[in-house]
Amino acid sequence: MNWHPIGDVSDIPLRGSRCVKTPHMNIAVFRTGENEVYAIENRCPHKGGPLSEGIVHGNAVTCPLHNWVISLETGKALGADDGAVRTIPLRNEGGTLYIALESLVMAAE
Repeated sequence: MNWHPIGDVSDIPLRGSRCVKTPHMNIAVFRTGENEVYAIENRCPHKGGPLSEGIVHGNAVTCPLHNWVISLETGKALGADDGAVRTIPLRNEGGTLYIALESLVMAAE
């Protein structure tokens, strides 16, 4: 994969997120309270809510629109809800974050 830098992990607060805009989709990049970093599609599978504006708890995010809970690890809705978002390959090298844009192109096709 070809990795593209998107910023520094310190740009994302603990239990927070940032939105990264790409030509193919918007990506929500999350940093958990345990300092783990995940990237998923920034669109709730329920009604398209901006997941980057949700509340991060553990390894999940709660959508700000209708309270769906999405796993940051798998992209799947948790609990009784059914649906999923794409997870995006992400690397953290010395604090610099990278995503694989090729995975977005394949997902869009």
